[in-house]
Amino acid sequence: MVSYLMLELSEIEKRSFLLFEKLKNCNLCGWECNIDRYSKKSHCRSGIELKISSYGPHFGEERIISGKRGSGTIFFTNCSLKCVYCQNYDISQLGNGYVISEEDLSNIMLKLQNLGCHNINLVTPTHFLPQILKGIFLAIKKGLKIPFVYNCGGYENVETLKILDGIIDIYMPDAKYGDNEKGKKYSGIPDYWDKCKRALIEMKRQVGDIVLNEEKVAIKGLLIRHLILPNDISSTEKVLKFIKEELGENTWISLLSQYHPEYKAYMYPEIDRRITYEEYYKSVEIVEKIGLKNVIYQGFLI
Repeated sequence: MVSYLMLELSEIEKRSFLLFEKLKNCNLCGWECNIDRYSKKSHCRSGIELKISSYGPHFGEERIISGKRGSGTIFFTNCSLKCVYCQNYDISQLGNGYVISEEDLSNIMLKLQNLGCHNINLVTPTHFLPQILKGIFLAIKKGLKIPFVYNCGGYENVETLKILDGIIDIYMPDAKYGDNEKGKKYSGIPDYWDKCKRALIEMKRQVGDIVLNEEKVAIKGLLIRHLILPNDISSTEKVLKFIKEELGENTWISLLSQYHPEYKAYMYPEIDRRITYEEYYKSVEIVEKIGLKNVIYQGFLI
Protein backbone atom coordinates (compact mmCIF):
# COMPACT_ATOMS: atom_id res chain seq x y z
CA MET A 1 0.00 0.00 0.00
CA VAL A 2 1.26 3.50 -0.82
CA SER A 3 2.25 5.63 2.13
CA TYR A 4 -0.46 8.29 2.02
CA LEU A 5 -3.30 5.75 2.15
CA MET A 6 -2.17 4.89 5.67
CA LEU A 7 -2.83 8.48 6.77
CA GLU A 8 -6.21 9.92 7.69
CA LEU A 9 -7.51 12.26 4.99
CA SER A 10 -7.96 14.90 7.66
CA GLU A 11 -4.21 14.72 8.39
CA ILE A 12 -3.32 15.47 4.75
CA GLU A 13 -5.83 18.32 4.71
CA LYS A 14 -4.34 19.71 7.93
CA ARG A 15 -0.83 19.66 6.46
CA SER A 16 -2.09 21.47 3.36
CA PHE A 17 -3.56 24.23 5.55
CA LEU A 18 -0.24 24.45 7.41
CA LEU A 19 1.65 24.92 4.15
CA PHE A 20 -0.76 27.61 2.96
CA GLU A 21 -0.07 29.46 6.21
CA LYS A 22 3.64 29.27 5.41
CA LEU A 23 3.04 31.23 2.20
CA LYS A 24 2.46 34.33 4.33
CA ASN A 25 6.13 34.14 5.35
CA CYS A 26 7.33 31.71 2.74
CA ASN A 27 10.14 29.37 3.76
CA LEU A 28 9.12 26.35 1.71
CA CYS A 29 12.46 25.89 -0.08
CA GLY A 30 16.10 26.32 0.86
CA TRP A 31 15.98 30.08 0.35
CA GLU A 32 13.68 30.57 3.38
CA CYS A 33 13.05 34.08 2.06
CA ASN A 34 10.07 34.86 4.38
CA ILE A 35 8.21 36.82 1.70
CA ASP A 36 4.40 37.04 1.71
CA ARG A 37 3.55 35.21 -1.49
CA TYR A 38 -0.05 36.30 -1.29
CA SER A 39 1.19 39.73 -2.40
CA LYS A 40 4.72 39.26 -3.78
CA LYS A 41 6.97 36.87 -5.69
CA SER A 42 10.44 35.82 -4.63
CA HIS A 43 13.36 33.71 -5.91
CA CYS A 44 10.94 31.12 -7.27
CA ARG A 45 9.08 33.85 -9.23
CA SER A 46 5.79 32.41 -7.96
CA GLY A 47 2.90 33.84 -6.00
CA ILE A 48 -0.26 32.09 -4.91
CA GLU A 49 -1.41 30.78 -8.31
CA LEU A 50 -0.58 27.18 -9.22
CA LYS A 51 1.09 26.96 -12.63
CA ILE A 52 2.15 23.96 -14.71
CA SER A 53 3.69 23.61 -18.16
CA SER A 54 2.61 20.09 -19.15
CA TYR A 55 1.73 16.60 -17.94
CA GLY A 56 1.58 13.07 -19.30
CA PRO A 57 3.16 9.61 -19.21
CA HIS A 58 6.95 9.95 -19.38
CA PHE A 59 9.18 7.11 -20.56
CA GLY A 60 12.53 8.90 -20.34
CA GLU A 61 13.10 8.62 -16.59
CA GLU A 62 15.20 5.88 -15.03
CA ARG A 63 13.76 2.44 -15.78
CA ILE A 64 12.81 1.88 -12.15
CA ILE A 65 10.68 5.05 -12.33
CA SER A 66 9.22 4.89 -15.86
CA GLY A 67 8.75 1.12 -16.02
CA LYS A 68 6.75 -0.13 -19.00
CA ARG A 69 3.72 2.15 -18.63
CA GLY A 70 5.45 5.44 -17.96
CA SER A 71 5.80 7.82 -15.06
CA GLY A 72 2.85 10.19 -14.65
CA THR A 73 4.83 13.38 -14.91
CA ILE A 74 3.53 16.85 -14.00
CA PHE A 75 5.95 19.69 -14.81
CA PHE A 76 5.46 22.68 -12.52
CA THR A 77 6.43 26.10 -13.83
CA ASN A 78 9.25 28.17 -12.26
CA CYS A 79 12.04 27.07 -9.94
CA SER A 80 13.93 28.34 -6.91
CA LEU A 81 17.27 27.58 -8.62
CA LYS A 82 18.74 29.65 -11.44
CA CYS A 83 20.92 27.08 -13.19
CA VAL A 84 22.71 28.76 -16.08
CA TYR A 85 22.70 25.50 -18.08
CA CYS A 86 19.08 24.47 -17.42
CA GLN A 87 17.72 22.25 -20.19
CA ASN A 88 14.13 23.20 -19.30
CA TYR A 89 14.84 26.93 -18.94
CA ASP A 90 11.68 27.88 -20.88
CA ILE A 91 9.71 26.38 -17.98
CA SER A 92 11.98 26.97 -14.99
CA GLN A 93 13.39 30.41 -15.84
CA LEU A 94 11.09 31.96 -18.46
CA GLY A 95 7.92 30.80 -16.71
CA ASN A 96 6.10 29.22 -19.65
CA GLY A 97 2.96 27.45 -18.57
CA TYR A 98 -0.63 28.00 -17.53
CA VAL A 99 -2.56 28.47 -14.29
CA ILE A 100 -4.72 25.64 -12.98
CA SER A 101 -6.76 25.07 -9.83
CA GLU A 102 -6.13 22.44 -7.19
CA GLU A 103 -9.27 20.67 -8.47
CA ASP A 104 -7.73 20.60 -11.95
CA LEU A 105 -4.53 19.17 -10.48
CA SER A 106 -6.42 16.38 -8.74
CA ASN A 107 -8.14 15.49 -12.02
CA ILE A 108 -4.76 15.38 -13.80
CA MET A 109 -3.48 12.94 -11.19
CA LEU A 110 -6.51 10.69 -11.69
CA LYS A 111 -6.13 10.89 -15.47
CA LEU A 112 -2.48 9.78 -15.25
CA GLN A 113 -3.47 6.90 -12.98
CA ASN A 114 -6.22 5.86 -15.41
CA LEU A 115 -3.66 5.88 -18.25
CA GLY A 116 -1.78 3.18 -16.33
CA CYS A 117 1.18 5.25 -15.11
CA HIS A 118 3.22 3.63 -12.35
CA ASN A 119 3.36 6.80 -10.26
CA ILE A 120 2.67 10.54 -10.07
CA ASN A 121 5.96 12.34 -10.75
CA LEU A 122 5.98 15.88 -9.31
CA VAL A 123 8.73 17.78 -11.16
CA THR A 124 10.11 20.88 -9.38
CA PRO A 125 7.23 20.95 -6.89
CA THR A 126 8.58 22.66 -3.77
CA HIS A 127 7.36 26.22 -4.38
CA PHE A 128 3.81 24.94 -5.01
CA LEU A 129 3.56 22.44 -2.16
CA PRO A 130 0.48 23.96 -0.45
CA GLN A 131 -1.51 23.74 -3.67
CA ILE A 132 -0.11 20.29 -4.47
CA LEU A 133 -1.09 18.87 -1.09
CA LYS A 134 -4.60 20.22 -1.53
CA GLY A 135 -4.68 18.57 -4.96
CA ILE A 136 -3.47 15.31 -3.42
CA PHE A 137 -6.19 15.51 -0.76
CA LEU A 138 -8.85 15.94 -3.45
CA ALA A 139 -7.38 13.19 -5.64
CA ILE A 140 -7.31 10.64 -2.82
CA LYS A 141 -11.00 11.32 -2.21
CA LYS A 142 -11.57 10.41 -5.87
CA GLY A 143 -9.60 7.17 -5.71
CA LEU A 144 -5.91 7.96 -6.25
CA LYS A 145 -3.76 5.02 -5.11
CA ILE A 146 -0.37 5.11 -6.90
CA PRO A 147 2.93 6.35 -5.40
CA PHE A 148 4.23 9.91 -5.52
CA VAL A 149 7.70 10.75 -6.82
CA TYR A 150 9.18 13.99 -5.48
CA ASN A 151 11.48 15.10 -8.32
CA CYS A 152 13.39 18.15 -7.10
CA GLY A 153 16.62 20.13 -7.43
CA GLY A 154 17.91 19.25 -3.97
CA TYR A 155 17.72 22.76 -2.50
CA GLU A 156 15.15 21.96 0.14
CA ASN A 157 14.12 23.08 3.61
CA VAL A 158 14.19 20.12 6.00
CA GLU A 159 11.25 21.50 7.99
CA THR A 160 9.14 21.47 4.82
CA LEU A 161 10.23 17.93 4.01
CA LYS A 162 9.07 16.80 7.46
CA ILE A 163 5.55 17.90 6.56
CA LEU A 164 5.68 15.47 3.61
CA ASP A 165 6.63 12.50 5.79
CA GLY A 166 4.21 9.67 5.07
CA ILE A 167 2.87 11.30 1.89
CA ILE A 168 5.80 11.02 -0.51
CA ASP A 169 6.83 7.45 -1.39
CA ILE A 170 9.85 8.11 -3.61
CA TYR A 171 12.26 11.02 -3.36
CA MET A 172 14.27 11.73 -6.52
CA PRO A 173 16.43 14.79 -5.77
CA ASP A 174 19.42 16.15 -7.63
CA ALA A 175 22.77 16.37 -5.90
CA LYS A 176 24.18 18.94 -8.30
CA TYR A 177 27.41 20.06 -6.65
CA GLY A 178 29.56 19.04 -3.70
CA ASP A 179 30.69 22.64 -3.30
CA ASN A 180 28.82 25.78 -2.22
CA GLU A 181 30.86 28.06 -4.47
CA LYS A 182 29.93 26.07 -7.56
CA GLY A 183 26.28 26.23 -6.53
CA LYS A 184 26.50 29.99 -6.20
CA LYS A 185 28.23 30.48 -9.55
CA TYR A 186 26.15 28.14 -11.69
CA SER A 187 22.77 27.99 -9.88
CA GLY A 188 22.62 31.30 -8.04
CA ILE A 189 22.40 29.56 -4.65
CA PRO A 190 24.84 30.61 -1.89
CA ASP A 191 24.59 27.45 0.26
CA TYR A 192 23.44 24.71 -2.10
CA TRP A 193 25.59 21.86 -0.80
CA ASP A 194 24.93 22.63 2.86
CA LYS A 195 21.15 22.55 2.35
CA CYS A 196 21.28 19.61 -0.05
CA LYS A 197 23.17 17.39 2.41
CA ARG A 198 20.63 18.00 5.16
CA ALA A 199 17.75 17.38 2.75
CA LEU A 200 19.20 14.07 1.53
CA ILE A 201 19.58 12.84 5.10
CA GLU A 202 15.95 13.70 5.89
CA MET A 203 14.67 12.07 2.70
CA LYS A 204 16.59 8.88 3.49
CA ARG A 205 15.19 8.89 7.03
CA GLN A 206 11.64 9.04 5.69
CA VAL A 207 11.69 6.49 2.88
CA GLY A 208 14.90 4.43 3.20
CA ASP A 209 16.45 2.57 0.28
CA ILE A 210 14.61 1.81 -2.94
CA VAL A 211 12.06 -1.00 -2.82
CA LEU A 212 11.04 -2.56 -6.16
CA ASN A 213 7.80 -4.34 -6.96
CA GLU A 214 7.38 -7.44 -9.11
CA GLU A 215 7.64 -5.26 -12.25
CA LYS A 216 11.04 -3.95 -11.09
CA VAL A 217 9.54 -0.48 -10.60
CA ALA A 218 10.23 1.54 -7.46
CA ILE A 219 7.39 1.83 -4.98
CA LYS A 220 9.37 3.46 -2.16
CA GLY A 221 12.78 4.89 -1.40
CA LEU A 222 15.45 7.44 -2.28
CA LEU A 223 17.03 7.76 -5.73
CA ILE A 224 19.66 10.51 -6.01
CA ARG A 225 20.51 11.97 -9.40
CA HIS A 226 23.99 13.32 -10.07
CA LEU A 227 24.64 15.02 -13.41
CA ILE A 228 28.28 14.88 -14.53
CA LEU A 229 29.34 18.37 -15.61
CA PRO A 230 32.43 19.28 -17.67
CA ASN A 231 35.71 19.86 -15.82
CA ASP A 232 34.32 18.22 -12.66
CA ILE A 233 32.22 21.30 -11.87
CA SER A 234 29.89 18.92 -10.03
CA SER A 235 32.62 17.73 -7.59
CA THR A 236 31.55 14.14 -8.18
CA GLU A 237 33.90 12.41 -5.76
CA LYS A 238 32.87 14.66 -2.88
CA VAL A 239 29.18 14.06 -3.57
CA LEU A 240 29.55 10.28 -3.84
CA LYS A 241 31.71 10.06 -0.71
CA PHE A 242 29.05 11.91 1.26
CA ILE A 243 26.38 9.51 -0.01
CA LYS A 244 28.42 6.45 0.96
CA GLU A 245 29.44 7.76 4.39
CA GLU A 246 26.19 9.43 5.47
CA LEU A 247 23.47 7.56 3.59
CA GLY A 248 25.00 4.13 3.12
CA GLU A 249 26.46 2.01 0.35
CA ASN A 250 23.03 0.69 -0.69
CA THR A 251 21.67 4.14 -1.53
CA TRP A 252 20.50 4.27 -5.15
CA ILE A 253 22.23 6.77 -7.44
CA SER A 254 21.61 7.70 -11.05
CA LEU A 255 24.84 8.86 -12.68
CA LEU A 256 23.76 11.07 -15.57
CA SER A 257 25.84 11.65 -18.69
CA GLN A 258 23.43 13.65 -20.84
CA TYR A 259 24.63 17.17 -20.01
CA HIS A 260 24.62 19.55 -22.93
CA PRO A 261 25.01 23.34 -22.81
CA GLU A 262 21.71 25.23 -22.80
CA TYR A 263 20.34 28.62 -21.75
CA LYS A 264 23.30 30.77 -20.57
CA ALA A 265 26.00 28.09 -20.60
CA TYR A 266 27.66 29.87 -23.54
CA MET A 267 28.72 32.58 -21.08
CA TYR A 268 30.81 30.05 -19.11
CA PRO A 269 33.51 28.49 -21.34
CA GLU A 270 34.26 25.76 -18.80
CA ILE A 271 30.76 24.27 -19.21
CA ASP A 272 30.02 25.28 -22.80
CA ARG A 273 30.44 21.74 -24.17
CA ARG A 274 29.29 18.16 -23.71
CA ILE A 275 31.23 15.97 -21.31
CA THR A 276 33.82 13.61 -22.73
CA TYR A 277 33.97 9.82 -22.62
CA GLU A 278 36.95 10.14 -20.25
CA GLU A 279 35.06 12.44 -17.86
CA TYR A 280 32.11 10.12 -17.55
CA TYR A 281 34.20 7.01 -17.05
CA LYS A 282 36.33 8.76 -14.47
CA SER A 283 33.08 9.13 -12.51
CA VAL A 284 32.38 5.43 -12.99
CA GLU A 285 35.81 4.65 -11.56
CA ILE A 286 35.05 6.86 -8.55
CA VAL A 287 31.85 4.88 -7.92
CA GLU A 288 33.78 1.62 -8.01
CA LYS A 289 36.52 2.96 -5.74
CA ILE A 290 34.06 4.26 -3.14
CA GLY A 291 32.03 1.05 -3.23
CA LEU A 292 28.48 2.16 -3.92
CA LYS A 293 26.28 -0.83 -4.80
CA ASN A 294 23.15 0.51 -6.51
CA VAL A 295 24.19 2.80 -9.35
CA ILE A 296 22.21 3.39 -12.53
CA TYR A 297 24.51 4.36 -15.38
CA GLN A 298 22.55 6.55 -17.76
CA GLY A 299 24.55 5.69 -20.86
CA PHE A 300 26.99 7.96 -22.62
CA LEU A 301 26.28 10.22 -25.56
CA ILE A 302 28.62 12.66 -27.35
